Amino acid sequence: MFPHSDNGRWEELPLALWGALLVTAGLAGDAAVSILGLVRFALSLPEEWRQLLILAGWYCGIPIVCGLLLILTDLFCLLPGKRQTARRQAPGPVTADAVTVVLTAYNDEESIGASVRDFLSQPQVQRVIVVSNNSKDRTLEVAQAAGAIAVNESNPGYGPCVYRCFLEALRYPDAQFILLCEGDMTFRAADIPKFLSYIPHADVVNGTRIVEQLRDPSTQLTTFVFYGNFFVGKLLELRHLGRGTFTDVGTTYKLLRRDSLKRILEVVNPRVNLEFNAHFLDRVLASGERMVECPVTFHPRVGQSKGAGVNNLRALKVGLGMIIGLCFGWSLVQGPAVTARRELLKQS
Repeated sequence: MFPHSDNGRWEELPLALWGALLVTAGLAGDAAVSILGLVRFALSLPEEWRQLLILAGWYCGIPIVCGLLLILTDLFCLLPGKRQTARRQAPGPVTADAVTVVLTAYNDEESIGASVRDFLSQPQVQRVIVVSNNSKDRTLEVAQAAGAIAVNESNPGYGPCVYRCFLEALRYPDAQFILLCEGDMTFRAADIPKFLSYIPHADVVNGTRIVEQLRDPSTQLTTFVFYGNFFVGKLLELRHLGRGTFTDVGTTYKLLRRDSLKRILEVVNPRVNLEFNAHFLDRVLASGERMVECPVTFHPRVGQSKGAGVNNLRALKVGLGMIIGLCFGWSLVQGPAVTARRELLKQS
């Protein structure tokens, strides 16, 4: 089933996204027909096969034409209205630059201490909170020794861990800006001033690693993952056409305003696992929050990767999950039930 518009208005239908899916399906079918044509030629199959392949190729053109019509309709008929769609009021001025940092961690004993000290060294950082997702090593102890507030999230999975990070940050009334990151040293605190320079213009500032000049060549961001993130970022952009330009849906590095985060947590699903970042950005845009991207530096990981960066096959699986969620609904990629701890959200 195709996704519906988030607010029920027909003007908000993601026709460009639907069109892109149809064009992709048509091109994939056309490529398959071409390959079968080579097989027919190599095996000297009867003439009936040639006629069948010609007919199949003709039918592959139908979704391509329909998809292009949907894309053009969205661009030239609906996009002007989408750009005028009422969003939340422009964010207010920034009167303080105090940041609460929340770090996800899973068996990050090697890196978490250095990461905590790195963020605490920045004058804008009030506190660092580390949420360990059932780590089997000394992640919690090392984080506490480095000066962090360390807690454990018992629900397994990246989604529950990030959700708990945000809830823990919201427990502090003075946490007006919450910075989410990982504790593996892939991202550094030196980028915080960049985030703060963007936040006056947005509710959410999402870091993007899709800047070749800022990426260390030895990171786990392979060429496949690099362009895969870019591709899914463009699908997100088509899903919410007119609401921004997006290039990286897999980065964990992002800065959020407190009030915006509380609204977003009401609509995100912590049961989504490794696809959670794409799900989170999708819900941000669907809620009418203003989001911009900020280029960030990306460094080699300290320790062993446990997420999509394990290998290209794992990255492909996560990327396909993101595409399914964006195009057909996030309920198709959610994991087992979790204790969402929404009572903490109400208290904050």
